[in-house]
Amino acid sequence: MYVDMSSLITLETPGRLMSVRCPWNRNSLLAGGHTSLFRDRGLDFEELRHYQPGDDLRYIDRRATARTGQPFVRSFLEERDRPTIVVCDQRMNMFFGSCLNFKSYTAAELGALLGWSAFHSGDRVGVMVFNDQRIDTVAPHRSRQRLQQCLATIHRQNRELHAERGVSGAVDFDQLLARCLNSAPHDHTIYLVSDFMGISDKGEETTTLRRIRRLARHNDVLAFQVYDPIALNLPTYGRVTLMEGEQQISLDLGRRRMREPISEYLKQRLEGVQAVMRRNRIPVLPVSAGEATVDQYLRGFGGKL
Repeated sequence: MYVDMSSLITLETPGRLMSVRCPWNRNSLLAGGHTSLFRDRGLDFEELRHYQPGDDLRYIDRRATARTGQPFVRSFLEERDRPTIVVCDQRMNMFFGSCLNFKSYTAAELGALLGWSAFHSGDRVGVMVFNDQRIDTVAPHRSRQRLQQCLATIHRQNRELHAERGVSGAVDFDQLLARCLNSAPHDHTIYLVSDFMGISDKGEETTTLRRIRRLARHNDVLAFQVYDPIALNLPTYGRVTLMEGEQQISLDLGRRRMREPISEYLKQRLEGVQAVMRRNRIPVLPVSAGEATVDQYLRGFGGKL
């Protein structure tokens, strides 16, 4: 039900095995779906120097060459790292699981895997962990100590979840996206780990959709849609209780007229989130809370189990 700090730290090994940044091979679940996920790293101008045989002619500085009468080229340093923000959903709607893990548990593990992967790729790593009441932010920085601070933030919010906690609060997905835009105006890598409750595919132009589009326009964004297996395979018997705030209703899944509309709604919600991401050219990887997180992470990017 809850993650512990030591397990998040031990995820360094599988996180290092498969970098999200490396080109996906043909076994990746995302292979072929997008021409390119990540933009090239930037180049910073270093100096003007004399032309040497073998230099790229495209980098000849015409003004300096004309002024001195000798060929000069502009040399550059490749940007060594990029800020990476792992956005991890720990709202009450994530505190559910029909088998193996709760969605909040899977999201926490996945957030740790992505953090370790970015760290070992040479990037600065930060997190944005949110629940129904607040958003906890750790600014990106390249150090093991900062990454452990990120993991501690995920761990703390995961441990705060409990059944008696109310679902209403001051934070929704729209406010989270606004915080992301303020923290990552451009040239960031952003991993969204959530069930994306609050994002709909009704076609109307909402503030949330506009913010998703703005976020993806200037940053590299990859979405991980955490779901429970019950959303794809609803039981054909038994009773479930649905709660919203202080209201609750009990449903008999043994009744076909009751079960089929619920099953259709759950499947459409999963597909609706994926449709929103596709329209905004954001790759999305479904992650089940009913399977081991590490296996899905490696399989998702074409690694070996």
